[in-house]
Amino acid sequence: MNASFLRASVLLLALGSVPTATCAQVLPPTAAARFEILDTNRDGVVDKSEYESSGSNGLFAKIDGNRNNRISAEELQSVLGPQEDGMPSAADRILVADGNDDGELTDEELRRAAEMRFSWLDRNADGKLDLAEMKSGFGIPATPPHY
Repeated sequence: MNASFLRASVLLLALGSVPTATCAQVLPPTAAARFEILDTNRDGVVDKSEYESSGSNGLFAKIDGNRNNRISAEELQSVLGPQEDGMPSAADRILVADGNDDGELTDEELRRAAEMRFSWLDRNADGKLDLAEMKSGFGIPATPPHY
């Protein structure tokens, strides 16, 4: 599996649910298929290091088309594809992780979102995601934290 594909999986998981039809060119359509991609050592669980090592490293730079070290809604939308009815927009997805409320994501904000998503998916707090945990969060959009 290529590293960019893996990083795209984590990016989109970190920012919440992604509809199957929208990202068919980027992500597999099922929780099981995404789980298989993330479980790089094939031990039946995705630990935090597998999840994080697949993080935003090279992908952030690829999405940041104007090279301003920020991902805008327009840049994210280009990865997500056309917005489908009832699904969060790219701007809504950014809102989930946008710590400074500037409407764009920094690399740090994206990494923090990935960490938060992992913790949210890890229902039993054992530091590992099993397939049932991945399925329990599949298709559920991330929502902005309430401060």
